[in-house]
Amino acid sequence: MATLQIENLPDELYSRIQCLASEKNLTLNEAVIRLLKRSFESDKVTLDRAQENQPMSGILQRIRSRPRVNPRDFGLMDSTILIAEDRNR
Repeated sequence: MATLQIENLPDELYSRIQCLASEKNLTLNEAVIRLLKRSFESDKVTLDRAQENQPMSGILQRIRSRPRVNPRDFGLMDSTILIAEDRNR
């Protein structure tokens, strides 16, 4: 695992992290990791909400611009063949 060293951390911020760690019964290291993870999760939620508020035309345009995928590229059979086989049972 990587190591992160933070310089010039304000005393007030350090104290708040220490308080959080002691409240949650965590080490200082665990508290910082938890805060960083939570920060990135909230960024993802914000991004998801921004996409929800997009007009339908923007969503459809994004869907249409996706590259087409050929099942054969992944070693899969054509679905029409599978459907025909299923109907003939």
